[in-house]
Amino acid sequence: MGKSFFGASLASLCGLLLAGCMVGPDYEAADVALPEAWPEHALLSPEEAGHWLDWWTHFGDEDLNHVVALALADNPDVQVQIARVSEARARLGFARAERLPSLDAQGDAARERQSGASFPVAGFGGVRNAFSVSAVLGYELDLWGRVARQEEAARALLAQTTFGRDAVRLQVITDVVTTYVNLRTAQRELAITEQTLASRERAVEIEQLRRDAGDSDELTLRQAEAELEALNVRLPMQRQQVHELEGALAVLLGLTPAQLMAELSFGDGELGDIALPQAVPAVLPSELLQRRPDIRAAEAELMAATADIGMSQAARLPQINLRAAMGSAAIESDDLFTSEARTWGVGASVVAPLVDFGRRRANVDAAKAARDQAEIQYRATALMAFNEVRDALSLYETSLERIAAAERQVAALSRTRDVARTRYDEGFVDFITLLDAERGLLEAELAYAQVQRDQLVATAGLFKALGGGWSDDASMEEVMVPPSEADGAG
Repeated sequence: MGKSFFGASLASLCGLLLAGCMVGPDYEAADVALPEAWPEHALLSPEEAGHWLDWWTHFGDEDLNHVVALALADNPDVQVQIARVSEARARLGFARAERLPSLDAQGDAARERQSGASFPVAGFGGVRNAFSVSAVLGYELDLWGRVARQEEAARALLAQTTFGRDAVRLQVITDVVTTYVNLRTAQRELAITEQTLASRERAVEIEQLRRDAGDSDELTLRQAEAELEALNVRLPMQRQQVHELEGALAVLLGLTPAQLMAELSFGDGELGDIALPQAVPAVLPSELLQRRPDIRAAEAELMAATADIGMSQAARLPQINLRAAMGSAAIESDDLFTSEARTWGVGASVVAPLVDFGRRRANVDAAKAARDQAEIQYRATALMAFNEVRDALSLYETSLERIAAAERQVAALSRTRDVARTRYDEGFVDFITLLDAERGLLEAELAYAQVQRDQLVATAGLFKALGGGWSDDASMEEVMVPPSEADGAG
């Protein structure tokens, strides 16, 4: 029992000694100047915002939900990021294994002729066999924490790639939502123009009949024809825009345009049928640091760069390797596993740099410079995120004001067109007055569709700026767990 207590005490002492010898700086969170508060508009409390993780579903559009699901499954950028996370996880597994001893098996078989003339012992020369098998145990005594820092850096890089994957995922979702809304808007504008075109064609036919009957002059007829051709000029550009947006959305989904349109069926749905959230989650500036995956990725990169300093500093200090071997060796294979053939050995080696002409010192300086760069990048990412939130909130507020004004404009011009048509039919106004009213209504309806688009895009941009649907999951908790807990769990 005394030996057991002594061994445990010695192990604890060695652990404390080794922990105290770890070189290099420990990571400390960088201070970032936070704005006092964001502008508020119908903000939900953090407790009420839990169901907003899949924020795009609150638009209430099944086609949109479908295309987002396709993008998350097949988008090439998301797939690349998933592969990078797998690579980083494998590298973390390698770094963890480096902290453990290595056990190798070795077997040798040889047949050789020794020179009898080179040895004074008679009969030594001749042809001989040699057989051996052994197990070799090797372990690097991590006095300075080089291997521990290597695992620390690998864990941080896994966090960086994981958060980077979520940042790409959030960007892809936002791009899909934006492109989808742009496509629906272009389709709506094309439908408005086609409806107006049909009305203008009927107007030309009526004016032609009136001209033939002597109830109208040629100028009015030619103006009606000019308005008709103006719409014919606009239509091809609008159709081209629809085709381009179909292609852009298909690329985001990893599909061809034909496959995309086979997947979607807009039916009789209108752009205005896409619901708009009446409130958005409230996120304080300090919480934004935890919600935004790009900020978390930049912070993880800073963690990895800090650990690299310790690795480079430990490389300048002596390296101690322990070795133990056990096996058997014989000149005949039948004797290989007898008691007389047993062999064993233990040893240790120390490798210390003497003169490298500043190579290792330069590596330390480079690691410190890389760490400074990572901190600057982290601060820049955080500041850019804060500015994006402020701009997104402002754009969201502006879109609410614009949509209300655009609705009133369409309603007013629609009444104007109806009055102009009634008075034209009754003969109180000329055809030019009616054309002006219809032209104004067409432009207002097209502008209203664009304002609807801007409002939806602004909402998507706001959710992206606030961190969107990203949240901690099991993989996040795994990569950010402290080294001691990770070792215990493993």
